[in-house]
Amino acid sequence: MTNSAIEDAKQAALSVLLHNAHGDYHGLPRTAGWGYAEPYTRDLMIASLGMLVTGDQTLLASTRAVLEALASNQTPLGHIPGLAHDPGDLGSSDTTPLFLIGLALFRAAAGEARFLSAAAEKALTWLRYQSPDNSGLVAQQPTSDWRDEQWVPGFGLYVNTLVYIALRLWDRSEEADAVGRLINLPIVRAGWKDAHVHEGLAIPDKPYYALWSYKVHNSERFDLLGNSLAVLSGAASPAKASQMVDWIESQCQALQRNHALAVNLPPCLFPYIQPGDGDWNPRYQQFNQPGEYHNGGLWPFAIGFYIAALVAAGRADLASDKLDLLTELIRLARQVNVTFGFNEWLRAQDGTPRGQDWQTWSAAMYLYAAAAVEENRTPFLDHLRGQNSAAG
Repeated sequence: MTNSAIEDAKQAALSVLLHNAHGDYHGLPRTAGWGYAEPYTRDLMIASLGMLVTGDQTLLASTRAVLEALASNQTPLGHIPGLAHDPGDLGSSDTTPLFLIGLALFRAAAGEARFLSAAAEKALTWLRYQSPDNSGLVAQQPTSDWRDEQWVPGFGLYVNTLVYIALRLWDRSEEADAVGRLINLPIVRAGWKDAHVHEGLAIPDKPYYALWSYKVHNSERFDLLGNSLAVLSGAASPAKASQMVDWIESQCQALQRNHALAVNLPPCLFPYIQPGDGDWNPRYQQFNQPGEYHNGGLWPFAIGFYIAALVAAGRADLASDKLDLLTELIRLARQVNVTFGFNEWLRAQDGTPRGQDWQTWSAAMYLYAAAAVEENRTPFLDHLRGQNSAAG
């Protein structure tokens, strides 16, 4: 693909972010250009990676406003709400570590080392109380992370990689080391359980981490976002990261041969959950069919994280190839006549857009992925890798 096509896409992504920077709720950013007017915490904190990498002052100010709103609406115990403007929207498992990540990145970008320090300390304290056995791994309720239509109970990979990153960014090295060690412990399969063995998230005979685990229960389905974060953060060793990339690429090729994947980009989850599987939920019939939404949909923001993970794994050429494919994918729009749709998610089997157009985190993570490929580094996160002596 020509550099001009990528530059066109980057300019379009910046236009989306600027369009969405001021919304209907206290002037806070919109989550999508037309579909989601609300300032969803997880979307905007993830999007801060792409916003801050632009250096745009409007986006820097927008991120500041979100962080200030979140701090003002934080619960007395330190939990961050799921909507930046609504102190009553509680129960999300990922918003508090995402707030800590977004705040740390903003402080570094803005040069404000003491910004919202009290809110950060409260959030770090809240995280400690989310570990039911005081081990460091945090537990969650089903549908409480970004997958609001998928059951991920117990110790989820995605949330715990966020916790690991947050602890590293806030120089909580001892706590981060403990989480990193536990992530790299093996899952406990039925019949293995020993009273002195703590479950982890590593799968002994596979090169990636489990979606979740809790005691002898777990899911070995592949979680693109959680595993990409494990690579980016250094929770996964360079050797594991390389093996994981090879496995992902081979699995995507197999999905394409079976007509279960339309483009050579990874779905958010695979293998897809099928009706009749043990983890099929009757509600999935309406919201989460195989290859759709959280059950294997193509999410541009998550693919952006994968492209950055490829850079982190030393696979720059493959990352560049995937950025070209993502550049074509983000052109597709569902409802509006625009050159780049930056749609929320697309159906894996045919690549049709099914979510909202001009999604903030789709545009932001495209910019982050493009920066990672162009600079052959992962902005804000490079220094995290190599810090975990227990990386798997």
